[in-house]
Amino acid sequence: MLEKVDRGLAAITNFCGVLAAVLFIAMLINVTYDVSARYAFDSVSVGMQELEWHLFSAAFLLAIPYAVQTDGHVRVDVFYERASEHAKALINLIGSIVFLLPFALLILWYGVGFTENAWSIGETSGDPGGLTHRWIIKSMIPISAGLLALSGVGMITHAVLVMSGRAHYSPPPAAEKMSTKSGALL
Repeated sequence: MLEKVDRGLAAITNFCGVLAAVLFIAMLINVTYDVSARYAFDSVSVGMQELEWHLFSAAFLLAIPYAVQTDGHVRVDVFYERASEHAKALINLIGSIVFLLPFALLILWYGVGFTENAWSIGETSGDPGGLTHRWIIKSMIPISAGLLALSGVGMITHAVLVMSGRAHYSPPPAAEKMSTKSGALL
């Protein structure tokens, strides 16, 4: 049962990573269009400029849960990378319970109110020609925090599985490539 929960949570955060990648591509297309229109046709659109940071914000906020799940987040790896799987699981378990979940739930709590306020006043861009419905991008804050909390629960379930011997931590892709290259040279 715990394995199914772990796989389900991993699937949700993997979807966040895919969605973030798609949003980064959309942002790239938007920036290319905006720069081309500005310099080639002397046409400036405030809405397109604002859409750039909206897309960047959404992509960044969706990439956070994915980074946590795939160990792409910042951590003091000097100790962690040399630790046994059991020690890594204990570090992840304690870190998720003590730091990640309370932080994510705090951001979720305040983010919902922040979004509700933007929605209730019908917040729009302060710039002429800017985007309307600013509550949409502000809603990404509590959504991201909720997904981060799910990712933290996923770290906990995976740590429990590792500690019970039913799962393992896979090495980062860079380590796999290095070990493959080293093996090929021998």
